Amino acid sequence: MEKRVGQTPTNLTTAQLTGPRIAFLLLACIAWIPLIFGTSLFHVSGLFKGGGAFPLSNPFSDLANHCESSQPITAAEFHERQRRLASTLHHLNASAFIAEPGASAHYFGNISTTTWKLSERPLLLVITPVLVNDNQIEAKVAILTPQFEATRAKMLPIPHDSVEYIEWPEERNPYEVAISALTIEDKVYLDESAPPSAPEIQELRQRKSDAEIELLKCANEATLLAIRAVHKKMTIGMKESEARRMMSMALKVAGLDNGGCLTLFGENAALPHGSGSDRVLGQSDFALFDCGGSLHGYVSDVTRTVALPKTKVPSEHQAIWSDVLSAQTVAARVAKAGAIAQDIDASARSFLNLTGRGAYFTHRLGHGIGLEGHEEPYIRGGSLDVIKIGHTFSNEPGIYIEGKVGVRLEDCFYINSDGQSIFLTEGIGGQALSPWDP
Repeated sequence: MEKRVGQTPTNLTTAQLTGPRIAFLLLACIAWIPLIFGTSLFHVSGLFKGGGAFPLSNPFSDLANHCESSQPITAAEFHERQRRLASTLHHLNASAFIAEPGASAHYFGNISTTTWKLSERPLLLVITPVLVNDNQIEAKVAILTPQFEATRAKMLPIPHDSVEYIEWPEERNPYEVAISALTIEDKVYLDESAPPSAPEIQELRQRKSDAEIELLKCANEATLLAIRAVHKKMTIGMKESEARRMMSMALKVAGLDNGGCLTLFGENAALPHGSGSDRVLGQSDFALFDCGGSLHGYVSDVTRTVALPKTKVPSEHQAIWSDVLSAQTVAARVAKAGAIAQDIDASARSFLNLTGRGAYFTHRLGHGIGLEGHEEPYIRGGSLDVIKIGHTFSNEPGIYIEGKVGVRLEDCFYINSDGQSIFLTEGIGGQALSPWDP
């Protein structure tokens, strides 16, 4: 066969691909890796076995399957949620609760924005109370769907024995179709993302069941384990963007969906929600990781501010880190059933005021967490919300001195049946112990 200069034969057999040919092709493939994946594969010391450029194994394989035994919410629990909602609606003398795909529709009907994308053509979950035998209140579940999407809507995994599907043609107003079909006459409550919504309805989602807490525990444990694993593989001189990619990989291997991590080095961490950059980790820098993902829809949120074994942390920065940890501990002791949200926030703030650094704590102490990363109750000044059994929320004090340093530590808690606050990550050690031991 005549060969053209610069061409590789296209009909080589397996037997011919030996020795120098394989070595050449392998080197050619390796040469493309930095163009495809970025140079981090070549610069992060210890990320791959043998210290070479070619990845020989998954660097975070020990994180795999941490949440393998975690199960999604059962149909029985969805049925109970629907029944409680119907009972609440009846008590409020309301005709219906309506939600589009999102956290509330997910909570009551297993319809998330993953299973149905939002668009200008509304698909709505409608739950109405129905009086049955012995004056019992049951939930009637209906789906308002665009007519041309009806077949797909009927494929949604809605946990209810008898779902009514109401189709609306494009020339009609969908809300008029729903009201006419369901004979809605009294009050209608929308989900809390579209106020107004009754506090009694909001509380149904705020107070988590044992099954929800187990999912939140595993999601937050997996997130903290991912942070610890990446921390062990970091090196002085690496970039924020490299560490961020490592975190994304670790969160995915740990079994979390939609994983992401705010990654900030040195003075960049003084911007609480900075966007990240290619700043290089210096000899005296802290690294801040604010990470999360989801497990069967339930969200994690963990923040650690870390140092490497060779980091020469200034004594003032070490003192700031210790003060933030102490503020978090003080707030954890105050947080219990019956506490007022503003008092929990004030406890951490008062401690930091005593250190002379209170002015640098510039945001609320925490937020609720569940199917959404930020939800009620919010732990902030001015909030008179009463903490109750089943509430889950973050505790995340921080000190931010622009141009110098930023430190934040965040752990999420739940209020147990005894009314005490417990770390969601208690099973793997909970709170950070030091910048070197997150």
